[in-house]
Amino acid sequence: MELLISSFVIIVAVALSNIAARYVPKISSTYINLVVGIIVGLIPMTNHLVLAFNNDIFMIFVLAPLLFLEGQATPLLIIRKKVKNIVGTAVILAVISAVIVTVAINQWFGLLISIALIIVAISTPTDATAFDSVVSGREISQSLRKTLKMESLFNDATGIILLQAAILWLSTGYLSFWTNMREFLIELVGGLIIGAVLAILLIAFRQYFLRSTNNVISSQTLIYILTPFCIYFVAEELGVSGIIAVVTAGLVHNSEANRSRFSSPRQMHLGIQVNNFAGEVLNSFVFVVLGISLERIFFSHYSAMTNSLQWLAVGVLVYLLLLLCRYVYARFFVTDKKRRTAILFALGGVHGTVTLAMTFSIANEISSANFNFILIVETVVIILSMLVPTIAFKLILPRDLEVENKPTELLRLRREMVKVGIERVKEMELSPEVKASVIYDLRDQVQKNTMNSFFQQWKSVGSNKDVLTGLQSVEQRRALMQAFNVERQYLYDLAKQHLVSSEYVYEIYSEILLSESLVLDPRNQMI
Repeated sequence: MELLISSFVIIVAVALSNIAARYVPKISSTYINLVVGIIVGLIPMTNHLVLAFNNDIFMIFVLAPLLFLEGQATPLLIIRKKVKNIVGTAVILAVISAVIVTVAINQWFGLLISIALIIVAISTPTDATAFDSVVSGREISQSLRKTLKMESLFNDATGIILLQAAILWLSTGYLSFWTNMREFLIELVGGLIIGAVLAILLIAFRQYFLRSTNNVISSQTLIYILTPFCIYFVAEELGVSGIIAVVTAGLVHNSEANRSRFSSPRQMHLGIQVNNFAGEVLNSFVFVVLGISLERIFFSHYSAMTNSLQWLAVGVLVYLLLLLCRYVYARFFVTDKKRRTAILFALGGVHGTVTLAMTFSIANEISSANFNFILIVETVVIILSMLVPTIAFKLILPRDLEVENKPTELLRLRREMVKVGIERVKEMELSPEVKASVIYDLRDQVQKNTMNSFFQQWKSVGSNKDVLTGLQSVEQRRALMQAFNVERQYLYDLAKQHLVSSEYVYEIYSEILLSESLVLDPRNQMI
C-alpha cells in the first residue's frame, strides 16, 4: 500500500509539473519536473508519503522500460553503422576516463583508490533525456546528437561493471584485472544474446497471432508492455546485464514495427500511443524522483556538508576531469574532430538518475561514512553536469528558430484550414441543428469554443433527444467528411506549392485523418 501511495504522489507531481511546463515554454520541462520534485520533498506531508529511493524498484519499473523505448526508437541499421563509435564512447572512453580520474583523485585527496574508482564508476553513465533538456531550444548537429544518444544507451553497463570491480577491490584489497574483464565480457555479450533471443521469441509469438484470425489486440498490447520487465528479470537472473538486454530487445523491436505496421493498424496505432505516453510519463517521473532525492540528500547531510568542503572539491574535480577526458577523446575520434564539436561532446555528457540509482545500489556494500560521502559527491556531479551545459549551450549554440516558431505556425495553419472547412459547411444545404453542430466540431480543432458553449452543448446532448439523434445522423457525418476533405485539400495545395514545411502539413494532416476515423469507425464512436 505504501508503494502504491508513493507512486500516486509522484505521478500526480508528474502531471502537475508537465502542465506547469506549458506555461513557461522557454524553460525545459525537465527542469520544471526537477523543481516540482524538490517542492514535493520540501512539503512535510507529501515528503512523508513518498518512500525512500529504492534502487531495485527504480531499475526494474522505470529504467528498464525507458531504455527499452529508447532502444526501440533507434533503427538497428544506425547501430550497425556506428558500432565502432559506440565501443569507443561507451567502453574505451569510459574505461580510460575512469583510470585517469581515479588516479587523480587518489593522488590529490588521498582517498583509497578503490573508493575513488567507485566515485568515478558511478559518474560514468550519461543520460540522453537529461541531455535533451539542457540542449532544448538550441540547434545542434544530428550526427553529434546521435553519437551522444548511442553512448548513453550502452555506457550504463560499463559503469556497472566498473562499480562491481571497485566494490570487490574495496572488500578484498586487490583488483583482478582479468577476472573483471571476463565478467565484463560475460555481462555485455550475455546481455546482447539474451536480449536478442528473448525479443525474437516474443516477436515470433506475437507475429503468429497477429497474422491469424485469433489475434486479440488487448492481449498483444499486454505482452508488449510486459516485455522489458520480463527480459530484464531473466537477464539479471542469468547473471548478465539486464540494461544491455532491454536495450538490445528494444533495437530488435524497432525492425519488427517497421515491417508489420499495416498488419493490424489499430494495434499499431495503439502501440505507438502507449509508447509515447509511457516515454513522456517515465521521463518526467525520473526527474521528479531526482528532485525529491536531491532535496532529501541536502537536508539529511547538511551538517556533514558544512563541516568540510572536501565533498565539493572532489565532485568539482571529478566533473572537470571527465569533461577534459571527453574533450580530448572527441578531438581525435568524434565526427569532424573540430574544437567546437569536442566542446559540445564534452558538455553533452550529462548525468542523471542512472548515476543516482547506482549510488543508492551500494548503500549496503560499503560503510555508512563512505556511502554518505560518495552520495554527496555524486550529487555535485549531477548538478554540475546539468547546470554547466545549460548555461554554456545558451552562449555557444544558436537558437533553434524552427522549434520556437513551430507552435505559432501550426496555429496559423490550423485556423486557416478550419476557416476553409467552415466556409464549405456554410455552403451546404443542412438543417440548422446539424450545421451548428458541425461548425462547433470544426471550431474545436483550434480550441475556438468557449467553456460556456461547451457546457451548453454538453447539456443539450445529455437532455435533448432530438439533438442527440441529429449528432448521429448520416447528414452530420457526411457534412463533417466533406469539411475534412476540403481541409486536407487545402493542406495538400500548400505542400504542393512548397509554401509551408512538409513536417507541419503532415502533422496537421494526420490529425484530420484521426478526426475522420472518429466519425467513421464504429469502434471509435461514443455517441
